[in-house]
Amino acid sequence: MRMTVDTEAGSARERVELLLDEGSFVELDAVARRRPDSVVTGYGTVDGRPVAVFSEDAAAVGTVLDEFSGAKITKVMDLALKTGCPLVSIHGSDADADADADADADVGAGAVGVQAEIVRRTVLASGVVPQIALVVGHADRAAQASAISDFVVTSDQASYLSLTGPEAVEAATGERVGLEELGGARTLSTVSGIAHHLAHDTNDAIEYVKELLSYLPSNNLEDPPADPESRTDDVDAELRPRLDSVVPDTANQPYDMLQVVESALDDDEFLETQPLFAPNIITGFGRVEGHPVGVVANQPLRHGGCLDIDACEKAARFIRTCDAFNVPVLTFVDVPGFRPGTDQEWNGLVRRSAKLTYAYAEATVPLITVLTRKAHGGAYDVMGSRHLGADLSLAWPTARIAVPGPRLGPEDTFLDPDAACEHGCVDAVIIPSRTRQHIVRGLRAVRTKRETRPGRKHGNVPL
Repeated sequence: MRMTVDTEAGSARERVELLLDEGSFVELDAVARRRPDSVVTGYGTVDGRPVAVFSEDAAAVGTVLDEFSGAKITKVMDLALKTGCPLVSIHGSDADADADADADADVGAGAVGVQAEIVRRTVLASGVVPQIALVVGHADRAAQASAISDFVVTSDQASYLSLTGPEAVEAATGERVGLEELGGARTLSTVSGIAHHLAHDTNDAIEYVKELLSYLPSNNLEDPPADPESRTDDVDAELRPRLDSVVPDTANQPYDMLQVVESALDDDEFLETQPLFAPNIITGFGRVEGHPVGVVANQPLRHGGCLDIDACEKAARFIRTCDAFNVPVLTFVDVPGFRPGTDQEWNGLVRRSAKLTYAYAEATVPLITVLTRKAHGGAYDVMGSRHLGADLSLAWPTARIAVPGPRLGPEDTFLDPDAACEHGCVDAVIIPSRTRQHIVRGLRAVRTKRETRPGRKHGNVPL
């Protein structure tokens, strides 16, 4: 992991310079006609790889983005799309944008539609180049573009993102709510699920952005950056003895799935995304033999690992991001079923869990699934099952596939690992301590996987 630097980034320009490699920043439109420091745009490198960037100072721009600042942003977005490099957008300021009324006084009619131009380009670039939004201040104007970005990174007690303000909420509903509670970084990370990381400060946020970029290719036509020197010389030596005892003897006793996830990855290093939102499912990035992989895993420590609305949408979004950028997906399954409750059903659990099913079925990247314990009914199906398209499905001896909930009957309604193999649900029963060995060999075998799908304009995911 990188070490966070001590220098605090304050201005739009300082944040850009802290993100990019020293001396690599090339500024575009440095002498724009209006407030040249309100929006800083350009390109440079992060760890030697090209990256396009724009950084807004909301206090300098004002509540409305003028046509000249907007043109600077759209120009660098077009550059990222044409050259196939990631785009990092930095939004916000240390001051409330609303405080600078003078900044908006001379915007004029040219500001109409500027933000929509930016959002349109964000959509066009979606799935083509990685897009990361870094929110380090008041950034309400950038809410739509940030939500469309692949990742949103925030800074605790310093990031604010909402479509309405506390005053508007109170005027419309009578409800009194503070800015932090309505759209602060912690709310974005724990309640709404908009943010993928809650950083300690701006520097920590920037370091997380750099880490994310290290796992992603520059664009959808490239493979993720890999370290060929990390190839394992002796696969049989890749044992993780602690995994043989990680699953408790009692079926309903929880355990930490993060231990399993980290044991499968190089140096036990895992960059988690959205750890504070829907913690009953784990998502994030790691490496196997130096090659980036995405990880999706049920977390028995939270709600027993049940799938609910938030967990399904969190995992679906992550899987689709991995698939867009050629990152294989490892899935670790211990799921007793869908979380019961009228609130779940009335709020669309059927439709919203279908997003997870859709994401797995749609994915063409290598998919490897490991069943560690429970895999019950419909939840088994949607968690990267063999029938849904997994290239390799492995089961620990403790795995059980069954019909969920009150419909459980006698013991023979469960499929033990051997029976699951006979029925084609899994490809092999493996010793837990040898999980990494099987994943290494599996990824080697399917890394060159290619799939073609029926021609169409686009699929119709159940939004």
